[in-house]
Amino acid sequence: MWAQRNHETPKGEICMVTAFVLVKVGTSEHLNFAKSAKEEMSKIKGVKSVYGVFGRYDLMVSVEARDLEELSRIIMDKMRAIPGVMATESLIIGY
Repeated sequence: MWAQRNHETPKGEICMVTAFVLVKVGTSEHLNFAKSAKEEMSKIKGVKSVYGVFGRYDLMVSVEARDLEELSRIIMDKMRAIPGVMATESLIIGY
């Protein structure tokens, strides 16, 4: 796996890996299923904001991590572990 490490800018700032993660949640008998998934996502360290959206996905999550390994752990181990999360698609900010 390709690993990107954070680095310092000329001003001495640490660069983080930033991504938008699109999340599809399953259907449920409960009306607020997407809402509960949204609330759980917002508790995860590294998650900056969570939006409910219309379209192919149900949530859009802004995530910051030290590097791609940490981003992978956040998505695979924490976000996908939330009950009802069916699929994720990550859009990693490149420039």
